[in-house]
Amino acid sequence: MKKGYPSPSNTPFLFRIIRISYHKLKRNYSQIIYTRKEELNNIKSILTESIVVIIVTFYLAFCAIADEYPIRHITLIVPYAAGGSVDAIARPLANAAKGYLGQPVIVEDKPGGAGIVSAKLVLTKSPDGYNIGITSLNPILISYHMGKLDFHPTDDFTYIMRLCGFSFGITVKADSPWKSIQEFIQYCQENPKKVNYASAGVGSTGHLHMEEFASTARIQLTHVPYRSGTESNTAVLGGHVDALSDATWHPLVDAGKLRLLLIYASNRSPNYPQVPTSAELGYGRGREAAIVIFGPKGLPQPIVKKLHDVFRMAMDYPEFKAL
Repeated sequence: MKKGYPSPSNTPFLFRIIRISYHKLKRNYSQIIYTRKEELNNIKSILTESIVVIIVTFYLAFCAIADEYPIRHITLIVPYAAGGSVDAIARPLANAAKGYLGQPVIVEDKPGGAGIVSAKLVLTKSPDGYNIGITSLNPILISYHMGKLDFHPTDDFTYIMRLCGFSFGITVKADSPWKSIQEFIQYCQENPKKVNYASAGVGSTGHLHMEEFASTARIQLTHVPYRSGTESNTAVLGGHVDALSDATWHPLVDAGKLRLLLIYASNRSPNYPQVPTSAELGYGRGREAAIVIFGPKGLPQPIVKKLHDVFRMAMDYPEFKAL
């Protein structure tokens, strides 16, 4: 027999040794795997508990933020000049909200670009609830679809609430020779581009409504843009323009200073049942301008809820309801 090879008599013994070693190794491997599984389960349990703790901590932190907020004044940025339709509702709303928040709400007018200037200003502010905006959403959405914005009107903001809607219409001075919308259209058809009208700016809701009306009525008008409804009202009252397309006409019509010829809407207003709508005459269906309150992107949800609830209560304030 060659040296180094087991003898035949020792072969069963060697097999037994190999078999025993194999089963021992198998048991050790199973034990290692079981231990590893236990360790992984322990790690998963620790991670799960940690995530729960983090979530609860953040929730409690947010609740604490909402409880303490606000600790100083809040700025409400308005997209049009003082005295305009949005400014007129922002001021009594801010005054009422002060009583619920315990801090002043300061109205800051930033007119320009049919609401785009103020929206971009809110965009740059910190999402801490101390700088928020109020605006008519229509011009911003329309400008976005026309490719005129460098921000997204929904994704780049936190919307707090829809406040109300404004009815737009065509008005002229009370002593104007046009006593109906039919007389206005007839004159414009006979005198193309001779009639001019004011709005709160290029791309504003009033501007776009009037252009749709002019297109369907087959008339040509000259647009004179202003920075706000207040300025355009002054222009028509002073005789600098012939007509006005805006939503700031209510108090001036009620005071007998302006004559309302048409409302851009589907149904007649219960307050002005004698005035026809654009839809019933076939000059566009018309729509309300949605007025919203919004903040920068990332505004914490507890602050959003607090502001929503406060402004909702402020809407019941007599000064606001009287508008």
